[in-house]
Amino acid sequence: MRTSFLLLLALGCTTASRTSAPSGESAASSSTGPAATAVIEPRSGSTLSGSAKFTGAPEGLGAHVEVQGAMPGPHGVHVHEKGDCSDPKAASAGPHFNPNGGAHHGGPVTPVRHGGDLGNIEVGPDGKGTLDVVVAGLSVANVANGVVGRAIVVHEKVDDLATDPAGNSGARIGCGVIQAP
Repeated sequence: MRTSFLLLLALGCTTASRTSAPSGESAASSSTGPAATAVIEPRSGSTLSGSAKFTGAPEGLGAHVEVQGAMPGPHGVHVHEKGDCSDPKAASAGPHFNPNGGAHHGGPVTPVRHGGDLGNIEVGPDGKGTLDVVVAGLSVANVANGVVGRAIVVHEKVDDLATDPAGNSGARIGCGVIQAP
């Protein structure tokens, strides 16, 4: 009887599903589907660097962003239209990725938003920060709403999650091209 119970418990655990990351686990690491990554390099005279990982999730796109060398405080993070970080100020990345056409700027969970609006990353006194977010309506590599071949940009200021075109988030201080592995 005890062996049957343990076997049933083990089988139940292997088939259980989860829709959000448990505490301490990133949204990107608990997601399913293909993955993409970006190396974030400094722009606009900053010392910020970092990385981003994107994975498919049942709810949309999971993003895990890590930065270091940034000023403490919140910084806006967005996926931009073009996968081009060649300009010293990252202007070559173009505007926010907006597969919904004329949508206004917002946050990752506001009803109206650009697809690329990922919210804010909070940077601590040590210059390091982490952002984990799942955004509906985006995918890793789908032609219409995929992030592969686009850029992830970190801005100098907090994103107010409302003001067009970029939430008053200031200069582009970090940029990385999102690539499939």
